[in-house]
Amino acid sequence: MADKHTSGNGRNNYIGSVLDPTVCSANAGEEAEDPNLWPRHLARKWIPTLFMGTCLLLCARMIMPVCAVSMAASMNWSKIDIGLVLGGFFWGYCLTQILGGHASDKVGGERVLFMSATSWAFITAATPLLGRMGSHTVALMTVARFLMGLLQGVFYPSLASLCSQRVVEGERGLLMSTMNSGSHLGMLLAGGMASLLLDRYGWESMFYASGFLSGLWAFIVWRCFLKGSGEVAPKPKQSSRQNLSLALWLRLLKQPPVWAMVFAHACVASTSYTLLSWLPTYFEESFPQAKGWVYNTVPWFTAIPSGLVGGCLSDHLINQGYRVSYVRKLMQFFAMGASSLFIMLLPGAVTFPSSVILVSTAIGLYAFASGGVSVNVQDLTPSCAGALYGFMNMCGAFMGLVLVSVSGYLIEVTLSWVNVFSLIILVNFTGLGVFLIFGDARRLDLDGYGKIDVA
Repeated sequence: MADKHTSGNGRNNYIGSVLDPTVCSANAGEEAEDPNLWPRHLARKWIPTLFMGTCLLLCARMIMPVCAVSMAASMNWSKIDIGLVLGGFFWGYCLTQILGGHASDKVGGERVLFMSATSWAFITAATPLLGRMGSHTVALMTVARFLMGLLQGVFYPSLASLCSQRVVEGERGLLMSTMNSGSHLGMLLAGGMASLLLDRYGWESMFYASGFLSGLWAFIVWRCFLKGSGEVAPKPKQSSRQNLSLALWLRLLKQPPVWAMVFAHACVASTSYTLLSWLPTYFEESFPQAKGWVYNTVPWFTAIPSGLVGGCLSDHLINQGYRVSYVRKLMQFFAMGASSLFIMLLPGAVTFPSSVILVSTAIGLYAFASGGVSVNVQDLTPSCAGALYGFMNMCGAFMGLVLVSVSGYLIEVTLSWVNVFSLIILVNFTGLGVFLIFGDARRLDLDGYGKIDVA
């Protein structure tokens, strides 16, 4: 039986979607209690805007990998040069995660998102110009990717901070899954732009188009939400007990649920990076006659509705009275446990259609993490969710670099995909086991909350 409960921030959960106008009046009292929450009409504007923001974020991020072959041909790059350029992004991406989350916790994620998008739009549009500035194109492009990583590194921690500050507990799963679905759409958009622009107008047009679209999104956010329109919620107000301090960090880092969440997030992020990096090579080597657009688009297209279903399911279960920790662990079981069962079948004697179905199912189940560990940070530490999510994302990026590199070594040495997929499964089950044993959803960032068993 599901037990009714009180949420970790001390408020009773209420039933209803943030997009449902019929629950507006019923929850007016709660919104009045917390001025940080988005009003209903404002939430219905922000959610599709943020969805498109994550779409354009991933589109801008994927432009360089999509254009790498064409750029290498025009600038005489080797495979090592391509690796250096592409790797520059991740080093920059790791450095601003905590800073971006902390800034969002203090001044509001909306403003940080706007500044981030404006900056990465400029860098994206200016990238082709760097290719004409001299003979040291590898160094210049690596710097451009490093700056792109720095500027985009604040985006997801800012989303986590917004989710904690502006949305109540029973609606966070849908919000985060919607944002992650936007990232999958961004991958598809980058592929679609490549098919339309790359061969016809050259790789430079890809950067110009992506930079323009990102800049347009930033302008819309500034014009419609930030420029004296009153359409942004007030800056978050926190009590002195909630300030992000060394004492708070030390106290949080002593809590097993925090480390279980960080470790599980790092595991699922690193295995996702590995699949994203090596699946095209797996299909190309295993099924050389297959059409690339099929295996490069179908899995990510599947992840969009799957992520939305996972977010709706997690919110529905919480609003029906199921314990928050149970829901988070259930979603993570689908994301890391059930998906591994389908990955386990890939090294066998499978046909191309079967392999596409297996990969699509696995990727779709990975999206359920949006209602699991990805939103668990708002359960445990809503007052500093952005900064802690940034720390989680930083760990995931570093672990992803290691796992992608180790996978490449295994492929090169063993000439077999069995070891690579086995490594992914091992990492998944290890992270899932730690989260199932030590994971929780009790609030830990304020004195006394950790003693209330709400999870």
